[in-house]
Amino acid sequence: MATNKRVFTLRLSDEVFDKIGALATREHRSITNYIEFVLLKHLEEVEKAEGSINVDNSPKGV
Repeated sequence: MATNKRVFTLRLSDEVFDKIGALATREHRSITNYIEFVLLKHLEEVEKAEGSINVDNSPKGV
Protein backbone atom coordinates (compact mmCIF):
# COMPACT_ATOMS: atom_id res chain seq x y z
CA MET A 1 0.00 0.00 0.00
CA ALA A 2 1.65 3.21 -1.20
CA THR A 3 1.57 6.37 0.87
CA ASN A 4 2.39 9.96 0.09
CA LYS A 5 3.45 10.77 3.63
CA ARG A 6 6.92 12.12 4.31
CA VAL A 7 9.08 10.87 7.13
CA PHE A 8 11.08 13.31 9.24
CA THR A 9 12.73 13.56 12.63
CA LEU A 10 11.04 15.50 15.41
CA ARG A 11 12.94 16.21 18.60
CA LEU A 12 10.86 16.58 21.76
CA SER A 13 11.75 16.82 25.41
CA ASP A 14 10.89 13.77 27.50
CA GLU A 15 8.18 15.77 29.26
CA VAL A 16 6.46 16.85 26.02
CA PHE A 17 6.78 13.35 24.53
CA ASP A 18 5.25 11.78 27.65
CA LYS A 19 2.37 14.28 27.72
CA ILE A 20 1.60 13.70 24.03
CA GLY A 21 1.77 9.96 24.71
CA ALA A 22 -0.76 10.29 27.51
CA LEU A 23 -3.16 12.27 25.30
CA ALA A 24 -2.70 9.81 22.43
CA THR A 25 -3.51 6.91 24.75
CA ARG A 26 -6.70 8.65 25.89
CA GLU A 27 -7.79 8.90 22.25
CA HIS A 28 -6.68 5.33 21.43
CA ARG A 29 -4.15 6.64 18.88
CA SER A 30 -0.46 6.12 18.30
CA ILE A 31 1.75 9.08 19.16
CA THR A 32 2.49 9.63 15.47
CA ASN A 33 -1.20 9.53 14.55
CA TYR A 34 -2.08 11.87 17.42
CA ILE A 35 0.55 14.43 16.37
CA GLU A 36 -0.75 14.31 12.78
CA PHE A 37 -4.34 14.68 14.03
CA VAL A 38 -3.48 17.72 16.16
CA LEU A 39 -1.54 19.36 13.33
CA LEU A 40 -4.39 18.82 10.88
CA LYS A 41 -6.87 20.35 13.37
CA HIS A 42 -4.58 23.35 13.80
CA LEU A 43 -4.23 23.83 10.03
CA GLU A 44 -8.03 23.75 9.68
CA GLU A 45 -8.37 26.40 12.40
CA VAL A 46 -5.75 28.66 10.82
CA GLU A 47 -7.32 28.34 7.36
CA LYS A 48 -10.77 29.03 8.78
CA ALA A 49 -9.50 32.20 10.46
CA GLU A 50 -7.03 33.40 7.83
CA GLY A 51 -7.96 31.70 4.58
CA SER A 52 -6.14 29.14 2.51
CA ILE A 53 -2.43 28.63 3.18
CA ASN A 54 -0.39 29.30 0.06
CA VAL A 55 2.10 26.47 -0.48
CA ASP A 56 4.77 26.47 -3.14
CA ASN A 57 6.82 23.37 -3.83
CA SER A 58 10.21 24.89 -3.08
CA PRO A 59 11.69 24.63 0.43
CA LYS A 60 12.12 27.87 2.37
CA GLY A 61 15.52 29.48 2.01
CA VAL A 62 16.25 27.99 -1.41
